[in-house]
Amino acid sequence: MDNLVADGKIKDVIAVIGNSPYEPKNYKWYRFVDYKKYTELEKKSSVVVVHAGVGSIMSALELGKPVVVVPRQAKFNEHIDDHQVYTAKELEKQGKVIAVYDISDLADAIKMAEKFKPKGMKDKSTVLDIIKSKLDEWS
Repeated sequence: MDNLVADGKIKDVIAVIGNSPYEPKNYKWYRFVDYKKYTELEKKSSVVVVHAGVGSIMSALELGKPVVVVPRQAKFNEHIDDHQVYTAKELEKQGKVIAVYDISDLADAIKMAEKFKPKGMKDKSTVLDIIKSKLDEWS
């Protein structure tokens, strides 16, 4: 993200970075924010870029925001398994998100998301059902 902003490929980025040791140099960021502030930031966003955590995705979808999902992957030691990849693939298949599995595709995905209309959430259980079915497969 930082490189994309520095190169002028995207602009007006605000991030919540959590425990990441990396501190962005080219856009505004917060380490952590409370729920109210996070919702306020999402409401003002034209595109929301998140990892494939269920809460992050559902929050953006409930606001009708286009969502770019960059799932954490086991092969990069970002997570212990690839459950986020499975979640992203299923939601992408359903037309709810744009998923990025190779970070070099991020700029294109953000541009695509600016015109993307996510299919609505029938109910919150959809995302939870996807995760449950994957957990059942692994059992």
